Amino acid sequence: MIPLSLAEVASAVDGRLVAADPDARVTGSVEFDSRKIGPGGLFVAFPGEKVDGHDYAAGAVAAGAVAVLGTREVPGVPMVLVDDALTAMGKLARTVVDRLPGLTVIGLTGSSGKTTTKDLIAQLAVRLGPTVAPPGSFNNELGHPYTALQAGPETRYLVMEKGARGVGHIRYLCDVVPPRISVVLNVGVAHIGEFGSVETIALAKGELVEALPADGLAVLNADDPLVAAMASRTRARVVRYGESGDADVRAVDVTLDERGRASYTLVTPEGRAPVRLGLTGRHQVSNSLAAAAVARELGMPLADLAAALGELGLVSTRRMDVFERPDGVTVIDDSYNANPASMGVALRALASMRGQGRTVAVLGYMAELGDFETEGHQQVGRLAAELGIDRLLVVGEPAAPIHEGATAVGNWGGESVLLTDQAAAVEVLRGELRPGDVVLVKGSRYRTWEVADALRAAAGNEVTS
Repeated sequence: MIPLSLAEVASAVDGRLVAADPDARVTGSVEFDSRKIGPGGLFVAFPGEKVDGHDYAAGAVAAGAVAVLGTREVPGVPMVLVDDALTAMGKLARTVVDRLPGLTVIGLTGSSGKTTTKDLIAQLAVRLGPTVAPPGSFNNELGHPYTALQAGPETRYLVMEKGARGVGHIRYLCDVVPPRISVVLNVGVAHIGEFGSVETIALAKGELVEALPADGLAVLNADDPLVAAMASRTRARVVRYGESGDADVRAVDVTLDERGRASYTLVTPEGRAPVRLGLTGRHQVSNSLAAAAVARELGMPLADLAAALGELGLVSTRRMDVFERPDGVTVIDDSYNANPASMGVALRALASMRGQGRTVAVLGYMAELGDFETEGHQQVGRLAAELGIDRLLVVGEPAAPIHEGATAVGNWGGESVLLTDQAAAVEVLRGELRPGDVVLVKGSRYRTWEVADALRAAAGNEVTS
């Protein structure tokens, strides 16, 4: 963060100082975990029923914090008192960003692929200048200001993933950190239980391009009609990416190798260049095109861009992480989260990697689908069967419609089994896997990753969280 006096902090957050020196300066990081506080930092104390950050205020000051941003006084602790700490953190982030005129803020949203594409954009941007991006999917009202507060005078690019649970959420995040470049990936049924309809999801995602200034840039997926239509909702210049003929940045002649890695010809107004991705899954073509469109606008030459795309790797864990076991089994750990769209791309990636062995999908429950829950799970099961997946292990009774959808496909030559829990799936895999098999593990955050961890441990690889 840029250095600020406590008086400046208090002014930014509409707070008041208690037992604090107005001239004392915050020169370190802003943290809400007291264990991360160092000299010159600012500790944000969030109240809570089980854990109250104010109980750690004195310890944070002892560790070097200049003051504590909180909602109640703590005896003997210099405080910046506010009515709501989360709102205050957002106001402080906006103050910092406004004081960095050389900073380009890149905002990104979509129903699926946000975190992976955010990581791809950040990997390209850092080649052009110092870049800050959030870890994993830290994309909410807390993660957004926390990430922005890591930007300093040397930062050129701030890449911000924007999640939403309803209309108005992205608008608020854009008020905290206004974007100069906005990227919209897709509109699907993820979180439809919270939004109510796909149209409402599109309304919410489009808030990202509505927030752009007239001299900003909207990067839109030409292959998604709901995203392409957002061009009418912005004052900014529009660049389209995708495989459609009218895309400004597009891919042609797409092919996949035996590991499901795509190669294509990148076509831009500046010319053409061959690209060979190191990432698994055909959906990475679209993700990489979004990143390429941003990097091109930031000034990366075509030849450099094509080469850089081929060097992109995974950053966030449990997202299409492919590893080989010593026994010849290949595992795709995509267990971080799931919705029907991301299930679809993962299953297609699995099918594309079929070799001499079998394709096995271990699939868990998908959350937040509301009235679409049964149909969404059945669609995934049907797709697995239509793709010819050999073995389907459905984990947990809530995911049973996946099993139902698969077994309803009469000409499917594979088999589906409904299992009680993750341990049962691990036991089945231990007894059945053979050299050459490819296993996909995917589900929402219901411990599906325990299956991937067991497969990883059997491979002698480090288990990541």
